[in-house]
Amino acid sequence: MKKLQLLLFLLLVSINWHCQSKHTNLGEEYARKFLADVQQGKGSLLSQVIPIVRDKETAIAIAEAVLFKIYGKDQIIKQRPYEVYQIENHWVLFGMLPEDTKGGVFEIAIDAQDGRIVGLIHGK
Repeated sequence: MKKLQLLLFLLLVSINWHCQSKHTNLGEEYARKFLADVQQGKGSLLSQVIPIVRDKETAIAIAEAVLFKIYGKDQIIKQRPYEVYQIENHWVLFGMLPEDTKGGVFEIAIDAQDGRIVGLIHGK
């Protein structure tokens, strides 16, 4: 039994080492070249063919990632459930507050093609 356990352990260690050894960093220089190529319009941009933000859940995830950093997670979560609308090539989201609650809500617009935030405000 101990021999089998040792054999399994060695096999797992070998597999782990093998998997780790196949990863290669492309490096910052490659990242700079890739960015320059993209900025010059070289290569295929998938977002020109297929919208990156294709569903409500992705729009909410993008909005929350931005809003949590700016306004704080607790502040934004209080505004759930959100109003979410897909209008043309954009997602428009609004926070909601319970009735008889004072304060403003966030308003955010996201470009469905590339995920850019094209508008963002928070009322008072």
